[in-house]
Amino acid sequence: MYFSFIIPVYNRPDEIEELLESLSGQTYSKEFEVVVVEDGSSIPCGHIIDSFKDQLTISYYFKPNSGPGDSRNFGMHQAKGDYFLILDSDCILPDTYLQSVAENLEREYVDCFGGPDNALDSFSDVQKAINFTMTSFLTTGGVRGGSEKIGRFQPRSFNMGLSKKGFEATGGFGNIHPGEDPDLSIRLWELGFDSKLFRDSYVYHKRRIDWSKFYKQVNKFGKARPILDSWYPKYKKLTFWFPTLFLIGFAVSVILAFFLTPVFLFLYAFYFVLIFVFGAISNSSLKIGFLSLIACIIQFYGYGIGFLKSFIKVSLLKQKPEAAFPGLFFKK
Repeated sequence: MYFSFIIPVYNRPDEIEELLESLSGQTYSKEFEVVVVEDGSSIPCGHIIDSFKDQLTISYYFKPNSGPGDSRNFGMHQAKGDYFLILDSDCILPDTYLQSVAENLEREYVDCFGGPDNALDSFSDVQKAINFTMTSFLTTGGVRGGSEKIGRFQPRSFNMGLSKKGFEATGGFGNIHPGEDPDLSIRLWELGFDSKLFRDSYVYHKRRIDWSKFYKQVNKFGKARPILDSWYPKYKKLTFWFPTLFLIGFAVSVILAFFLTPVFLFLYAFYFVLIFVFGAISNSSLKIGFLSLIACIIQFYGYGIGFLKSFIKVSLLKQKPEAAFPGLFFKK
């Protein structure tokens, strides 16, 4: 196979430089190409791309802003490969990444795959805490990419592979964001393609966000899920309700603690202690354990509130998603 990396970038020249450095150090011995799509940035990265032309087979395209999904589609249309590897610009690759992907596909070919994310020691404490809460089995990590036991795996576009055949059959990503990656996965399934998790094809995901941006991100994730459920009802899962039910259960537990028994509130306290302990142990830091607790609370609250609001508007009130949440849709 000839691999094409597809990387949309928006105002992140520093990020793309780190990613390209990691691409130039891959142990994979065969040729591959890199396609960078500048999505209408006001801080372009063309000069960064030029500095890697002696190290990588790389092309660069500048287009008007239309969102990451449409930019990925644009890049795949330009690419020469028969298998596309889609990355976010805030990722850094281990040097064995592409070799791992190639070996996995040779062992068990699939038209769409996803890989997990991890954190480097050089990441900030907040980045490590957010990585923990986004990947841990104690939170929503299993739903997001840490486990296949919950059902068919839906790859995430920060680390995703898609065959040219699958791209041509589906037309690529839709205009919803976030949510464009599970939307694509489901459309692939409907056409008879399959998807799989490649556990050892991981990336280091350097999320450059603060607490406020993290809340907005997970809140949008929550809003997108009922929209996807309304489009594809047969793929609904009870697990999508977990953060919202967690919030409702906490509110009920507080009320019961005042009027009946505090036992349920103690269970929540025990869960939060587990988050702190596992976050601290996995990062060898009490500080990151505490920050992981903050990240967990933001994640569950942001996603849970977003999901509930979207469920009411889209599922109960039958509002059109584009009208209810116009900020989740890019105009092509």
